[in-house]
Amino acid sequence: MEIPFYVSPEQMVHDKDEYARQGIAKGKSIVVLEYADGIIFTAENPYSSLNKLSEIYDRIAFAGVGRYSEFENLRKAGIRYADLKGYNLSREDVTTKPLASAYSETIGNIFTRELKPLEVEILVAEVGATGEGNTIYKIQFDGTITDHRDYVVIGGHADRLSQFLKEKYRKNMSLKDALILSEQTLRSLNEENGSKPLGLEVAILDRNRVGRRFRRLDSDDIASLLERT
Repeated sequence: MEIPFYVSPEQMVHDKDEYARQGIAKGKSIVVLEYADGIIFTAENPYSSLNKLSEIYDRIAFAGVGRYSEFENLRKAGIRYADLKGYNLSREDVTTKPLASAYSETIGNIFTRELKPLEVEILVAEVGATGEGNTIYKIQFDGTITDHRDYVVIGGHADRLSQFLKEKYRKNMSLKDALILSEQTLRSLNEENGSKPLGLEVAILDRNRVGRRFRRLDSDDIASLLERT
């Protein structure tokens, strides 16, 4: 008589947790900072055609690390969600909190019900009319959602990079200083492990822009801002 294979629920959750964490840890990190005029997103990304940063709606941006195909599907779902809500209600009714909750529910259900969890960590942020109105939500592979102020890191080695930021971050920085700090934060890990120079993908939510606040910085913008004076 064959004995059926059994894994306890606790062991299954533990195994899913470890599997997802290992997958995410392989990914390059993203640093998100509040600065004087908005929010800046800086990703270590050697692939120019595979974006980790994206616009979701007028004042809302998305960042994802881990398995690209999985967080890309989540990004597209977020855009559809925002567009539909804006169409049915109004553009002002599209905010990060319900979007982050929807992401949390979707990711959490996959973690609970499917054998394989998503190997992703995502973030959605909204720039407010003032700094106090900014909102930043991080959603983990099991659906856990947390809100953040000032700065947050997602991806591999997030704890170590957050500690670096804790010592260096200051409020109301200029865009230039915020990008320099973001680059220094990512480079601190590279210098520690001897890896190659960074490829940076940078985007901002600028509250001073009219209409859509999201703007992607090109290589010339980045090089100019990173020039030390």
